[in-house]
Amino acid sequence: MRKALKFLHTLGSCGLIGGLLAYIVLIATTPPDPAQAYAGMRANISAICTYVLLPSLGVTLVSGLLSISAHRPFQELRWVWVKALFGIAVFKATTTIQSTAASIATLADRAATGQPDAEALAAALTREWQLLALILFLFVGNVVLGIWRPALRWPGRAKTAG
Repeated sequence: MRKALKFLHTLGSCGLIGGLLAYIVLIATTPPDPAQAYAGMRANISAICTYVLLPSLGVTLVSGLLSISAHRPFQELRWVWVKALFGIAVFKATTTIQSTAASIATLADRAATGQPDAEALAAALTREWQLLALILFLFVGNVVLGIWRPALRWPGRAKTAG
């Protein structure tokens, strides 16, 4: 059971990181002109959020929480709980980036039909990059915690395997 959960957790993490990198590559390499091409790229980003990021996030969160409940020594380690808190933050940031991507796709569609709202688009793009930086930080932090496993133990408790 533990190995299956670890496999699912690792697989979900790969999907999250791969989806995020695909997202970043698309927005970093696609010019905003012509507007129709930009709107199409934004639709692709929405698809990445819907079909890669969110399912991977679900697999990662559920398998991580099940791992904590299935492996008693994990419940004694602070790094595991820090990682769980990071997971909750990743959930919030990822669902927020999905809604931001959908908003930007709508603004890009409007621009493609001749109704641009440059101010709203600029604000949404700034927010998008901020969220992407936060998510990337949280992803890397979770990977570091999972590999490094710092000795953050609860005071007064016996040392457990970690």
